[in-house]
Amino acid sequence: MTPVGIKQLGPADIALMKALLAMFGVAFGEIDTYSASPPSDAYLQRLLSRGHFIALAAVRDDEVVGGLAAYELEKFERERSEIYIYDLAVAEGHRRAGIATALIEELRRIGARRGAHMIFVQADHGDPPAIALYSKLGKREDVLHFDIAPV
Repeated sequence: MTPVGIKQLGPADIALMKALLAMFGVAFGEIDTYSASPPSDAYLQRLLSRGHFIALAAVRDDEVVGGLAAYELEKFERERSEIYIYDLAVAEGHRRAGIATALIEELRRIGARRGAHMIFVQADHGDPPAIALYSKLGKREDVLHFDIAPV
């Protein structure tokens, strides 16, 4: 089997970003969320140009088989930042092969280069594989999450 390469996406990687979005939709069982109203190429190019957005694609034989989307958040109480993993998924046929760990390890290297203080992520109670992955890589904190709609 061909090894998986991890690529940080930049403004020229629109096709890979679209493939990443499609993979997220299938992996999460939320195809409509990720493909019903796709962002324009110009929007994706702007997003991938911004320093606070980090997109990583795990690619095998020109196919996106996993990926991660994260945001670097500048803190106000100190001159430092934290990185929030917003989405992380691996395509079903490629799971349990270390791809998610490889994506997080690459994000850790990026975070170290940027001088980030911490990387954090949320996991749903009903997602034992994600909880197991994050538990082996970091310290668990039980918190409550609230969605607040804008007015």
